Amino acid sequence: MNAIILAAGLGSRLKPLTKEVPKPLVKVNGLSLIERQIYLLKEAGICEIIIVIGYMSDKFKFLEKKYNVKLIYNNKYKEYNNIYSLYLAQDYLNNTYILEGDVYLTKNLFIENLKHSTYFAVKKEMYENEWVLKYDNKKRLQEIYIGYEKGAYVMSGISYWNIDDTKVIKDKLNKLIKNKNFKNLYWDDIVRKEVENFNINVEEVDFNCVYEIDTVEDLENVPY
Repeated sequence: MNAIILAAGLGSRLKPLTKEVPKPLVKVNGLSLIERQIYLLKEAGICEIIIVIGYMSDKFKFLEKKYNVKLIYNNKYKEYNNIYSLYLAQDYLNNTYILEGDVYLTKNLFIENLKHSTYFAVKKEMYENEWVLKYDNKKRLQEIYIGYEKGAYVMSGISYWNIDDTKVIKDKLNKLIKNKNFKNLYWDDIVRKEVENFNINVEEVDFNCVYEIDTVEDLENVPY
């Protein structure tokens, strides 16, 4: 089991903080977002960690020696969404956690021996244009849509993918990149458009365990 952290983005909505440092390196409670992710992954026994970087890539270099992680540089971070970052890291997709680099965790959610691919989801009351997860009473994912539904569970920025499903993701990734049909896509669009080709569970997570940091207001809402 390993983990891929997608950390190449510009973090435009978190300006002015991201003029000085990339968003995953913004500190919360004395530790950067990405370092807390690394710490919790290793605590759960997940030690092979791959980080895809782009914006202010030099700022991440210290992580290699400090935490023994692998860095992959995405030179097209200004052009494409995170689908291209995952494409660059596809060789490591195999029994893998995928994390957005701007997620702050107050609790260790990583499970070392998951069998089914899983989206970790948080319940939200007030939001716009989130990725909503619809699932049955057995927590099997049925649909993903982007929008609003009061009290719905939405993507948290953390997911796990087993060997069978990573094969499907890699196949779809390569077809999209080869056909240059991916400019406005995120990697989760692969799953959203073909949910029926995957076997995915949804793990409900307390809203106060996961904070996605997009804006200064989001940062202010994190408990200190």
